[in-house]
Amino acid sequence: MSCPNRLFVARKPMFVGSNAFLSRIKRRYGIKKAGFSGTLDPFACGVLIIAFGQYTKLFRFLKKTPKTYRATLWLGAVGETLDIEKIESIEQVPKFPEKEIRETVESFKGTFTYTPPSYSARRIDGRRAYDLARKGESVTLPRCTSTIHEIRLLHYRHPFVTFEADVSEGTYIRSLGEAIASKLGQRGSLSYLERLREGAFVYEGEKPLDPLEYLDPPRNLYLGDFDDLRLGRKLRRESFDLEKEGLYTVVFDEYFAIIEIEKSGDVNYLLNKVKLCSY
Repeated sequence: MSCPNRLFVARKPMFVGSNAFLSRIKRRYGIKKAGFSGTLDPFACGVLIIAFGQYTKLFRFLKKTPKTYRATLWLGAVGETLDIEKIESIEQVPKFPEKEIRETVESFKGTFTYTPPSYSARRIDGRRAYDLARKGESVTLPRCTSTIHEIRLLHYRHPFVTFEADVSEGTYIRSLGEAIASKLGQRGSLSYLERLREGAFVYEGEKPLDPLEYLDPPRNLYLGDFDDLRLGRKLRRESFDLEKEGLYTVVFDEYFAIIEIEKSGDVNYLLNKVKLCSY
C-alpha cells in the first residue's frame, strides 16, 4: 500500500466481535496500525468505521451522528442480554393490531430515558459491564438519556416487530426494543440489529474516503507561512481567517491539521501534519 493512511466503512457480519473483525481487516490489507469507531455488539451487523495509519487519530473529530439502525424485536423472547445471544424462555404473546404497534413504536420519538443493559460496553470502575455480567457479578448502571430523532415501523409479522430509528450517539437499541415491548405490556429481545449509517458514513464496498469531507471541525484558512504548520511552530490567532474560538481543520500542501483557538486567544495543535492520501 503506497500510503498507510486510509478511512473507509466496512460491514461487520453477525456473531463476530468488533475487535475480531478488525483483525480480519488488518490481515486482509496487510496493515498493522488500524482502529475502528463505535463498537457493535457481536450479534449485530452493519456499518463499522475503520481507519489505518494516522487516520486512527481522527475518530473523535468525525461527523458520526445521527446513527441509523434497523432492528427486529421478538415479542415474548426473554433474556438478560436483550438479544438472541442468551434467550432463556419464550412467552406466548397475543397478536396486536398493527395500528397499536405503529403508534407504540412512533411514540418513542424524542427524549428517551432508560437504564442501559447490564450486557453493554459501559465501564464500571474501568471494567466493561458485559465482562462483569458474564462472570455473574452484580451490575448497576446509571440511567441515561438519548434522543430518538426519528423512528418508524417497517413491518409487523407477529411476534416480530421491525423498525428503523435515527438516534443520538450512545443509544442502546436493545434498551429501545425492551421499552417498546414493555409499553405493549410484554417482554422482548432483539432478534436482529443492523447499523445502517453513522452520520454520512454508509457501507459502499470499503471504498477509501476523503477525511476532509467527514471532519466535524470547519475549514479555516491559515494566512501565515505554511512552514509554521510544517514545522509545528507556535501559531497566532491573528494569522487565521476565522479567529473565533473553536476547533478548525487547516489544509496545507498534501497535509492537514486540526487546531483549537481558545477563548484566551491561544492556538493549540490537536493534530498536525496528517498526510492526505489519494487512491
